[in-house]
Amino acid sequence: MKLCVIILAIVSAALAQAQQPSLRGVVTDPSGSAVPQTVVQIRGPRGEQRQTTGDNGQYLFAGLTPGKYQVRFIAKGFSPGEKRDVEIGGQVTLNFELAIEANTQVVNVEEAVENGVSVDPNENGDAVILKEKQLEALSDDPDVLQQQLMALAGPGQGPNGGQIYVDGFSGANLPPKANIQEIRINSNPYSPENDRPGGIMIQIITKPGTSTVHAGFNGSYNKEALNSRSPLLTQSKRPQFKTEQFGANVSGALKKQKASYSLDYSRRSITENSFIYATTLDSNLNPLQVNQTVLVPNTSFGTGGRLDYAINAKNTIWGRYSFSQTIRDNVGVGDFTLASRAYASQNHSHSVQVSETAVLSARMVTDTRFQFSRAITANTGDNTIPALTVQGAFTGGGAQIGNSGATTTNLEVNSSTSYGYKTHTYRWGGRFRKSFWDNTSVNNFGGSFSFQGGSGPALDANNQPIAGTSTDLTALEVYRRTLLFQKSGLSDAAIRALGGGAYQFTLSAGQPSITVGRFDAGVYFADDWRAKSNLTVSYGLRYEAQTNISDFGAIAPRVAVAWNVGAKPNKPSKTVLRAAAGAFYDRISESTTLNALRFNGITQQSFVVFSPSFFPNVPSVSSLQTGRLPQQIQLLDAGLIAPRTYQGTVGVDRQISKAVRMSFNYSQTRGVHIQRTRNINAPIAGVFPFGDSQIRMYTEATGFSRQQQFSISPSVNYKKLFVSGYYVYSHGRSDAEGQPADPYNLRAEWGPSSYGDVHHRVTLQTNLPMPWKLNLTPLFQFSSGAPYNLIIGRDLNGDSVIAERPALLSGVAAANCAGGNLVFKPAFGCFDLNPAPGTSLTRNFARGPSSANIVILALSRTWVLGGGKKEPAPTGQTVQIPGGGSVTIANPTTGARRYNLGFSIQAQNPLNHVTYSAPSGDLSSPFFGVYRSTSSGGSTYNRRVDIQMRLNF
Repeated sequence: MKLCVIILAIVSAALAQAQQPSLRGVVTDPSGSAVPQTVVQIRGPRGEQRQTTGDNGQYLFAGLTPGKYQVRFIAKGFSPGEKRDVEIGGQVTLNFELAIEANTQVVNVEEAVENGVSVDPNENGDAVILKEKQLEALSDDPDVLQQQLMALAGPGQGPNGGQIYVDGFSGANLPPKANIQEIRINSNPYSPENDRPGGIMIQIITKPGTSTVHAGFNGSYNKEALNSRSPLLTQSKRPQFKTEQFGANVSGALKKQKASYSLDYSRRSITENSFIYATTLDSNLNPLQVNQTVLVPNTSFGTGGRLDYAINAKNTIWGRYSFSQTIRDNVGVGDFTLASRAYASQNHSHSVQVSETAVLSARMVTDTRFQFSRAITANTGDNTIPALTVQGAFTGGGAQIGNSGATTTNLEVNSSTSYGYKTHTYRWGGRFRKSFWDNTSVNNFGGSFSFQGGSGPALDANNQPIAGTSTDLTALEVYRRTLLFQKSGLSDAAIRALGGGAYQFTLSAGQPSITVGRFDAGVYFADDWRAKSNLTVSYGLRYEAQTNISDFGAIAPRVAVAWNVGAKPNKPSKTVLRAAAGAFYDRISESTTLNALRFNGITQQSFVVFSPSFFPNVPSVSSLQTGRLPQQIQLLDAGLIAPRTYQGTVGVDRQISKAVRMSFNYSQTRGVHIQRTRNINAPIAGVFPFGDSQIRMYTEATGFSRQQQFSISPSVNYKKLFVSGYYVYSHGRSDAEGQPADPYNLRAEWGPSSYGDVHHRVTLQTNLPMPWKLNLTPLFQFSSGAPYNLIIGRDLNGDSVIAERPALLSGVAAANCAGGNLVFKPAFGCFDLNPAPGTSLTRNFARGPSSANIVILALSRTWVLGGGKKEPAPTGQTVQIPGGGSVTIANPTTGARRYNLGFSIQAQNPLNHVTYSAPSGDLSSPFFGVYRSTSSGGSTYNRRVDIQMRLNF
């Protein structure tokens, strides 16, 4: 009997918990398509709460107090909706259909919501959310748009930059801007759902189909007459430049309340230029500066379609197919690389995506996604002519890429489930990816010669050696002396005694094709616990694994706390304190495995000949094989593990007023097991550790990095004015950025990080309403100088890597800094090019110039065409917004406005301000200390102006 009572009590308690009051539902448009990012507000016995619907249009309030509630729905482009006196005593489902906005004017609904502060983990104050009006200011050109998004993402904690996800899929192509509904950057940065830190995650949400037929057309145009010439380009005439872009999209309903579709098409024809800035030799062996542009024709085409289908009241599905193709000529040219190295490239890709949403119960929702993508790349170049690289001067010869290509196939399945229970929202799921890479490479099958700096006797006016002299030689001078004394009939040994001679010859041979694959998985569990109405604790765990390494210990805990200080049930506070910490992992790429399999000494042979005596003739492969010459072999550490990042953040979100919000955050990041490569068979005192002279390039995960960031993120939304952006102070150091100067002294690589030690960065985007209904949208950026490396330009330790750094001698005047490996540079002082061990400069010793510029300035105007006579609108309705403030919603007026014609002029670097990238740091180069590129975005132009038009109906 007692047992029955106990069982009955347990069952009753379980039933009581199962019936915990909750409110859930799906917000749709008239076609039945989900409306993501709808603000859902409820007001009841415990005050006011707010949520934003996800990609599937669903919302869930769990653990509610029984009673009557007022529920409001606010979404951009729709008339606000409301349900009063909703009785909630158990599990209640409230689906809501929004009405298309018919000349309804919503004043500052979106802005007021965004500028409130919230303990919702998705509403961190330093998140960047780009909606309709912010997107209008961005470029229609997908390449430029991606650059802008990377700039808005800001300096992430790590070297990899922003990562783009489209509708939850990784590795997806950037969709046309007309198909983008919203972009979120750094939203919920410590969520276990994310494999990467939020600061570098760019999440793009595309538009579903519509209930009525909508169409849009857009085009953009640019010609060299609209651009300004790069200040580094010496030709007086602006080089040929032209872009023509056209796009179209159409959407509508296949069956009302059931199915909708959308289709898109885009085509770009671009004639751009690559800028060659190098120094070669003329027919008389005198230095000849090359300042030349090369046309790079580029044609791309893309099309795709999406279908949304409501299977029943609880299941919806959508699918999308996209195809793109790009054809380019004269690829691979620019900077030091001469026109002879140009090759042609073609690539096309297919992508299929399917997503299904299932409402399993009143408190449980599951999203399941599948993606198939295939990309095929084909490159064609002439590798019958050997390549020629003169360190710091030029790279010429043939395009050693030959006829190479790759087919990459990716499969991805991911699933996420959310479950509301009392004051908890549990989430769990996983992502599973399989990739296949069929790669064909005949790169360097024609061979490559290289020259580096050196030393030799000074020459008189007749190119005769001056006895008893020694001088430092640039790589170009070593190359010149080689050609000069070859014409005189001298032997290779005699040429080398006079400072000439090639440094190295390499040639690859063997099997061109190889296939690699990788499977990786990531699963997670998370809980957003609303401990109190003003306190949210989020915690969870993520686990990741992959097949091409033996590391299966990638466990990533995450925790975050948000506290609304001083909040009361009916009056939220204007201050939220946040703290979070977590671990993140990087994947080891397929290319790392592929190189180890290809260059194992058997599949392909990569022969290396130091001090070749046969320049410029190329020996046969058989002679290299029978000569048992050393090879460069790629090796993987058997214990290679995934690089990992540990990061922690504390911050404050503060609502200053109805229109202004500020976010202050301090982060520390620690990177361990960072991947790097070094030659572990470099000679030590002339002796090779492995007993042979093979070059063993060993990939291991032994690098470290440290970074600190302090950021201020303002958000201003006042009427039609908005301001978003950030200021970041950053300080970082690393020992894993490129090849080490000494493969046996990795501690000496610890120095300023090229990405993490840019001390000051500012990015601001705003929209300024102008007279005549014009909008002016500038994107401003400031960056202090980035550190860059100084190298000698020669291989002193025989590891086949040119990465050695000089020493800087203090107190040595220019007059005393001559001969004996001493070089004086006015900006620095006296360099010793053969420093004693332990005296070399640290990595990234030098620092480049700062830059301040309006990156892009858009001037736009939209005309509304069509529609009948309008009637005066009655008095508007006032709606309260969470976080304080209210908005006025005007009632609809009659007379539909059917056509929107938009015109914009977008200028990159509109002030034509010159900002340079870091100069050359190669002491063997004639360009040492010379600015070789600008940071304004173009290689041959400094200011670019695009004209864009858009028609929607």
